[in-house]
Amino acid sequence: MTINASADEVFAVVGDPVAMADLAAELVAVRWLGGATEAALGARFEGLNRHGRRRWRTVCEVVELRPGRSFAYDVGTGFGVPISRWRYDVEPAPDGTCVVTESNWARVPVWFVPVALAVTGTINRPALNSANITTTLDRLKARIEDRLPKDGPLTPPRP
Repeated sequence: MTINASADEVFAVVGDPVAMADLAAELVAVRWLGGATEAALGARFEGLNRHGRRRWRTVCEVVELRPGRSFAYDVGTGFGVPISRWRYDVEPAPDGTCVVTESNWARVPVWFVPVALAVTGTINRPALNSANITTTLDRLKARIEDRLPKDGPLTPPRP
């Protein structure tokens, strides 16, 4: 998605999970773990997620951080089962805008899929993640381009 802002401006948001919790479709809150206070390689954070009435927590670890360019983190359960990887790439354009790409890869073991289904209530996770990416990027663009209020939580889309 093209955003009318510099790559550094956009990265300041996508590289901050706390800020992204205001924009994401299912992630609703973030708490840094282990004394971390900002994104750094190896930093961990807890995510509170919501889909409809269902709520669950995840433990995430920053696995890639290239300021102004890319940010990625692995998502897992609190007991060490891998779930997915989320990544944001920010490409600056010569006209001062940038292109942001959000990607997601499933890392969940096959044996854990029924548990994940029961916890999240999501039958087709790839399709929902794709829709959530669109929602998140639309909100990011609106926030950065000053069309979305910076105070108050957003209402997640209905499942």
